[in-house]
Amino acid sequence: MSLRTSGAPRAARRPSRRTVAAVATLPLLALLAACATSADAEPGTADNEKAAEAAGLVIDTSPDQEWIHTTESPEAIALLPEDVKAAGVLKVSTTAGGLPPLGFLADDDKTPIGNEPNIAVLVADALGLELELEVKAWADWPLALQSGDVDAVISNVTVTEERKELYDFSSYRNDQLGWLAGASNDKVPAIKEAKDIAGLTVGVGSGTNQEKILLAWNQENIDAGLEPIKGGEPEYYEDYKDALLAVASGRLDLYVGPNASLA
Repeated sequence: MSLRTSGAPRAARRPSRRTVAAVATLPLLALLAACATSADAEPGTADNEKAAEAAGLVIDTSPDQEWIHTTESPEAIALLPEDVKAAGVLKVSTTAGGLPPLGFLADDDKTPIGNEPNIAVLVADALGLELELEVKAWADWPLALQSGDVDAVISNVTVTEERKELYDFSSYRNDQLGWLAGASNDKVPAIKEAKDIAGLTVGVGSGTNQEKILLAWNQENIDAGLEPIKGGEPEYYEDYKDALLAVASGRLDLYVGPNASLA
């Protein structure tokens, strides 16, 4: 599925150059996201909606977004390879697994909206290109990028030494990890080191940097003679909404993921 943001699409020729960006944006572009919360309000409840209204927060979740736009940057356009200029299209992959305000699906359950899709709009605007925004499962972005199916990925892709061998990064926010636990789950301690997760049921996304860290912590506990995480391995979630439900219901003791998403 793709979202074209500027009228009828022009025919696109696949660029012959190597992939130039992952988690890409221009340093001069910034987007602010506003949040309103209530200590007594549960997400999705009437109390939460009232708290948002009281704070003056109005969120448009329709597929017909009023995107934030910017002007073309002649300096940036001058750096584009000729085949990209000729194609006139920037293909960007983003994930929309229920991570508002970063990236999520609109009310039609198919149109990607949020902070990261709007960054893609701004980048395409600055480059004078038509945007084709594609939603892919997070685990599918590496192949899409390496094969040239997309030109860039704007999503939570942690910068690692291994990934820098394959991709160029342009970072637009701090990438910190966080642990999510149910408020009423009193068996979960403050998570500070590997031993704190011993014996707990822990969820994570497949193929992520946090999975790598979680598996290393679990092995560290096993080597130290401590109890492994419950079941011996993590429970994997591709949809963040499902992970939230599992934590809230007590099926998961912990979920580890990007702090921005969890916040």
